[in-house]
Amino acid sequence: MGMTDKQFQSWVRFLLGDLKDLEQETDPEKQKAKLKEIMDNLQKTLED
Repeated sequence: MGMTDKQFQSWVRFLLGDLKDLEQETDPEKQKAKLKEIMDNLQKTLED
């Protein structure tokens, strides 16, 4: 089953929020860990 437009928009909002949090992070190690988490989540989404 596919996503509705509203579900997709909600998912994009969560992703954008994660990216904004990443932008605010000043510790390079925490940035790297957060980026890896985002990329892993995107990969899992593609595999579902």
